Amino acid sequence: MDSWDTALGVGTLDALPTSLLAVVAITAAILGYGAWVVVYNLYFSPLAKFPGPKLAACTDILSLYWTSTGQNHYKMKELHDKYGDVIRMGPTSLIYRSAQGWKDIYGHRKAGNGSFLKDPQFYTRGPNGPNLLNANDADHARGRRLLSHAFSEKALRDQESLIQSYVDLLVERLNGEINASRGIVDMTQWYNFTTFDIIGDLAFGEPFDCLHKSQYHTWVKMVFVSAKVAAVLRPLRVYPFLAPIVRMIVPKRLVKMREAHFALSAEKVRRRLEAKTERPDFMTYVLRFNDDRAMSIREMESNAALLILAGSETTATLLSGFTYYSLANPAVWKKLIDEVRGSFTSYDDIDFHGVSQLSYLNAALEEALRVYPPVTALTPRVVPKGGAVIDGSFIPEGTSVSGHHYSTYHAESHFAEPDSFIPERWLESRDERFENDNRSILYAFSLGPRNCLGKNLAYAEMRLIAAKLLWSFDMTLEESSAGWEIQKSFNLWEKNPLMVKLSRAQHSFEK
Repeated sequence: MDSWDTALGVGTLDALPTSLLAVVAITAAILGYGAWVVVYNLYFSPLAKFPGPKLAACTDILSLYWTSTGQNHYKMKELHDKYGDVIRMGPTSLIYRSAQGWKDIYGHRKAGNGSFLKDPQFYTRGPNGPNLLNANDADHARGRRLLSHAFSEKALRDQESLIQSYVDLLVERLNGEINASRGIVDMTQWYNFTTFDIIGDLAFGEPFDCLHKSQYHTWVKMVFVSAKVAAVLRPLRVYPFLAPIVRMIVPKRLVKMREAHFALSAEKVRRRLEAKTERPDFMTYVLRFNDDRAMSIREMESNAALLILAGSETTATLLSGFTYYSLANPAVWKKLIDEVRGSFTSYDDIDFHGVSQLSYLNAALEEALRVYPPVTALTPRVVPKGGAVIDGSFIPEGTSVSGHHYSTYHAESHFAEPDSFIPERWLESRDERFENDNRSILYAFSLGPRNCLGKNLAYAEMRLIAAKLLWSFDMTLEESSAGWEIQKSFNLWEKNPLMVKLSRAQHSFEK
């Protein structure tokens, strides 16, 4: 019997040291648990019925990799085209591009139903605490009520002269470039100079002086870095054990720049609080209340950092996309020129009201929002307690769900010729091939109770800037910027230089 036991390995385990047995047992348990997790996610999870890559059903690594390497917008479109309007991109994550999916996730909920709060694994809190993006319902509602006054129609009228002054300065500086024989300019850079100066003045009562100095303020560079670092570090929110690897990949100076961005936000707020002024900036409206509705200083600091990014980078991005696509389609550019120059008798006549009436300009800006949305990819929410029905299917609580901007707006199921820049699809008198376009699904400013507060300001600003440039300059796209739209995205586009040749418009104008 002993010889048979030896031959068959019987008794071998008894001969192993206890510590080694423990290692074997733990290893077997881990492997067994891992195998069960894979099997569960693939076949038994409530989300198993939703299509998508098998690897994505088992782990978030695929989605996180695409997000942190700037590929998410393209990859999600490919997957939606392959699998349909809803795809599973993680063990507990679904991505939608259907109209009903968007409405169910972001729209107003019936009384008594829980809210879809922002996914905390995506919306990282800064060191100054939560802002409007990641605040709870009560704090969000209070903060939104305070800031809504700063974005009202009355506030917009009060702010027009200030915004006009910066657009005029942009035109002046571009004329200076032409005078200095530097007529080939990076319009991405100049749009950023303008929108950062405007939002700096509106948020803090002082600009960044980008236009005056024709260069980026140090803090503006930090804003860009902060947004990218937040995306690159996102895997740490899901898999903390990856910290040593991620820290090796991300340069420490970039992380420090992100921290400095929040510190400077706080410093700007403190300086504005010390200034005694009734000028019509954002803080004027926030500071009118000093009761239980008021914002704490920490809330002001955290929201200031958000306002700077949301109120500048997105508008500059849209204007860059609008300029590129319009110049890349000469027939579109010609129609824009004819409309603007035919609608005003002088440069000084161009104002908020006038530009809002320009049907083709507004159509082109809307089309730019569609093909080149400033926020490209995900804005995930978490399904509330008790679960919810999304696009006709019950989704369990705790699931991360999101619409996807780029994939939605480039879907053939929503738009004819979805990858082509065709402003005419937004006109009242449009070609019949666009009659079935689902224009109402363009949610570039989101929808529901947490939609973008600054939508009206953004539209007024980008219309005014576009119109005054169209009136003032003739532009041609430089060959080096061909294919400019092929870019990485870290939920915001990593824009390349947009090189454009400027010359003064043939008609005379005074400013």
